[in-house]
Amino acid sequence: MLSPSFPQRAPWGTADRLRAWQREALEEYFRVEHRRDFLVAATPGAGKTTFALTLAVELLRTNEVDRIIVVAPTEHLKTQWADAAARVHIRLDPRFRNIHWAPSKQYHGVVVTYAQVAAKSSVHRHLTEGARTLVVLDEVHHGGDALSWGDAIRDAYGPAKRRLLLSGTPFRSDTAPIPFVEYIPDESGGRVSSTDYAYGYGRALQDGVVRPVLFHMYAGKMRWRTSAGDELEAHLGQDNTKDVTSQAWRTALDPEGEWMPAVLSAADRRLTEIRHHVPDAGGLVLATDQTVARAYAKILHSLTGQRPTVVLSDDATASERIEKFSASNDRWMVAVRMVSEGVDVPRLAVGVYATSSSTPLFFAQAIGRFVRARRRGEAASVFLPNVPVLMKLANELERQRDHALDRKSKDDDGLEDSLLESANREDEASDALTQEFSYQAISSLAHFDRVVFDGKEFGQLAEPGTPEEEEFIGIPGLLEPEHVHELLMQRQSRQSRLREAREAAVPAQTTTLPEPLHRTLREQRQLLNSLVGVYARQTGEPHGAVHAELRRVCGGPAVAQATVAQLQSRIDLLRRRVRS
Repeated sequence: MLSPSFPQRAPWGTADRLRAWQREALEEYFRVEHRRDFLVAATPGAGKTTFALTLAVELLRTNEVDRIIVVAPTEHLKTQWADAAARVHIRLDPRFRNIHWAPSKQYHGVVVTYAQVAAKSSVHRHLTEGARTLVVLDEVHHGGDALSWGDAIRDAYGPAKRRLLLSGTPFRSDTAPIPFVEYIPDESGGRVSSTDYAYGYGRALQDGVVRPVLFHMYAGKMRWRTSAGDELEAHLGQDNTKDVTSQAWRTALDPEGEWMPAVLSAADRRLTEIRHHVPDAGGLVLATDQTVARAYAKILHSLTGQRPTVVLSDDATASERIEKFSASNDRWMVAVRMVSEGVDVPRLAVGVYATSSSTPLFFAQAIGRFVRARRRGEAASVFLPNVPVLMKLANELERQRDHALDRKSKDDDGLEDSLLESANREDEASDALTQEFSYQAISSLAHFDRVVFDGKEFGQLAEPGTPEEEEFIGIPGLLEPEHVHELLMQRQSRQSRLREAREAAVPAQTTTLPEPLHRTLREQRQLLNSLVGVYARQTGEPHGAVHAELRRVCGGPAVAQATVAQLQSRIDLLRRRVRS
């Protein structure tokens, strides 16, 4: 058995090159005779395509099936599947259309999309019934995208002899059932999906199959005008109300402000550092819509002098653009969702999450574009706005989720995906009354806040815009996961010593005029949040638990309502605990 991280380990799908998890999954599949449905949940980048094609080869060899049908989420993935299948001598037709009714005789089968099946399920049922068929449902959660889609998938592939269900993220943000997935009762009386074989990010990272991911969190001051004409100001990363956080996030992503150019500049410097060790490393910016995608591309062009590849979902040449970028040495690609799932660009090493999508499903798919390892030691960096929903997802990257039915609402997982959606919608009632006003981003400033790695936080004490921040951007691009953690710990300790030295060197200022209350409160909140992060990292306690303990010991309301004296009391207590 070769080591799981051997670079040429699983590109061809041949049995003697399987990774350990792929061999385990095959053994589990054949442990039950005449198994019809089998759900594999494997982290993005682990090699689900190789596993599926190896199984298909074996079922063809043993004469269990004589036709292969692959259902993929996008047109681009159809070609990708056909190319991968050709390397194991399985001929799949990616150009099959609903007018054909049967595949050409020189092919073992076809590759189609979920939308194609939903458009005319009778064609695909006829295709399935025409031979003993193995159906591979890639990213099977898409089968629940709409009620009509689920019905069409069940109708088309109900007669299949074998069905292999694949997903890197076997959960959805809604409660739409996924076709052919078994649901079992959980402790609360609800129903969750039952996975036949799971291979999560945590184990894949230990095996060296995927890269470690560093999340570079950026905060900053935002100002915007609401649809009612009010001007508001808030800081990302502070204890704001949920609606204020959503509007501040929206303002940060505005390409006309200073936040996005600053973050893109930092991400490009990080890419330069990685390219010292990985010369062909590339970067990807995930944008919310086409307009801002083009604006981000202009910013990157001005920063780098190179025109980035822009991939838009309605562009007929999108697949060709992705393939060309993958084979090139270009620095940056900007995309709108097109590269969020399944698309294989192994050289992507730096990402900028500049989208309003906040569901666990989309986040996991997006981060999956950067975890695909080619050799040991490669690390990935993803730049995020410091908002609670993304902080939570970044800290729980290794958490394994199942698809839960019977949830009361889409926000029951605590991630509140609906908040940003409502923030990005115009307030129709207000607009009807005050047509002269609309939402408008006024200004945005960015500063480095912290690095999240392996569920722990580093760098909260680094001064934004100083060489201290650059130390976290300049982490070498080739490091083992344990070495990344060690290096971050060293730099965190150095920042702490530098901050203490700065505080000791600055003489106490004497003035008869007090600082404006809003400035004092802001500074106290920032300092308290930094200390809470340091203490949480030391003790392993969640931030919320630390804040709750401080309120219990020191008294007073939540941070957003606390007075300067109450905040200072908590700061003094935390400083004593951190130093001890």
